[in-house]
Amino acid sequence: MSQEILRTKVKDLLAKAPGEEVLAKGWVRTKRGNKEIAFIALNDGSTINNIQIVVDKNSTDPALLSKITTGACIAVRGRLVESIGGGQAVEIQASDIELYGECDPVRYPLQKKDTSFEYLRTVAHMRPRTNTFGAVLRLRSQMAYAIHEYFHSKGFVYLHTPLITASDAEGAGNMFQVTTLDLNAPLPRDKKGGIDYSKDFFGRRTSLTVSGQLEGELGATALGEIYTFGPTFRAENSNTPRHLAEFWMIEPEMAFYDIKDNMALAEDFIKSLVRYALDNCREDLQFLNDRYDSELISRLESVVNTEFKVLTYTEGIEILEKAVADGHKFEYPVSWGVDLQSEHERYLVENHFQRPVILTDYPKDIKAFYMKQNEDGKTVRAMDVLFPKIGEIIGGSEREASFEKLNARIDELGMSHRTLEWYLDTRRFGSCPHSGFGLGFERLLLFVTGMQNIRDVIPFPRTPKNAEF
Repeated sequence: MSQEILRTKVKDLLAKAPGEEVLAKGWVRTKRGNKEIAFIALNDGSTINNIQIVVDKNSTDPALLSKITTGACIAVRGRLVESIGGGQAVEIQASDIELYGECDPVRYPLQKKDTSFEYLRTVAHMRPRTNTFGAVLRLRSQMAYAIHEYFHSKGFVYLHTPLITASDAEGAGNMFQVTTLDLNAPLPRDKKGGIDYSKDFFGRRTSLTVSGQLEGELGATALGEIYTFGPTFRAENSNTPRHLAEFWMIEPEMAFYDIKDNMALAEDFIKSLVRYALDNCREDLQFLNDRYDSELISRLESVVNTEFKVLTYTEGIEILEKAVADGHKFEYPVSWGVDLQSEHERYLVENHFQRPVILTDYPKDIKAFYMKQNEDGKTVRAMDVLFPKIGEIIGGSEREASFEKLNARIDELGMSHRTLEWYLDTRRFGSCPHSGFGLGFERLLLFVTGMQNIRDVIPFPRTPKNAEF
């Protein structure tokens, strides 16, 4: 095919006026027609919309046309003309077609128009070619850009924190171990009979990170305001629609921010992201709204235009206990000191306040060791942002700035001082008030896309017993 005409993306072709010769390249979504004319719907991933290719069968090699099936990859040159049919303003009157890649219609896994999400997870390597996952992945890309744009505009430093670490930020212990020891050979042992990690690559036990927060605090106490944005890993055997073993986290850390500053930033940040999606991803959002969730766009707009409700954990528990007394049924029990479940969080947001909620001052026993302790000795300056349909979407706190209190809390929890000495140095040498939070990127995408399962907002989900592709 002649290279005189440069390829134009489908998104840009659909915005052009008719009249010029164009070159389009992409994958066939459908082919239909009659004895004289074939109609091919072509998509190249640049937009949710296809461009229609009109092919005169009398002037086209029938052997070539027979090979143009759903999923095949083609290049089409022709004239952009006004579309007679509905659904699009322009279409391409084909003059030349080149077949790049055939697609066996018997084996192609995306033949059916309506395919379940469960099935599509089994062919996750192909599902980006569907309308739904094309929309979701474009939104994911746009949201990633919006995150960087937001923090850059506020003067934050983008800090790259390590994926391999010797510390457990959450103190939970559910970490994937990293080793080069030969697991098929007898493992080296120390004098106590344990694994001798001095013989391992890093000379100590190391794991994949569950959070970049602790290293982020090092950055904040030197650079002022930083954010991390990268993959994190949790070895939790959780087969739920809200959990992944590998997911992405956004974690800002800010020197000289107290808990109120932290809450204000979290609210402004997430509203900014939702507003960006509404302003820049309208076609994809409209598709998801029309296809799966008729309240999606109105729900996004309500978040942008609503002031979040702030209340304490204790006040939240009182509301939930009253709901139980009035006959509301929860699967999990409610009492002061319990870690709230998604059903509790969603009740507060969807039933009681009917708007996003920021819950503060959690019991210290259910929160991480680094959170600043309140004067009551029972609670910490934590804050969780709770959203409709999701529950917790952001978790954060003011960090404990006191070396003595932080040290005592590490002792209380039986954590290793040896692996946290570097972290304690931020409190030994010029400690300052500071705060931060974490936003699970996939949780954000669940809200923005209206999808029901977190495995459907990441290209290749990693879950228990599943690490394909």
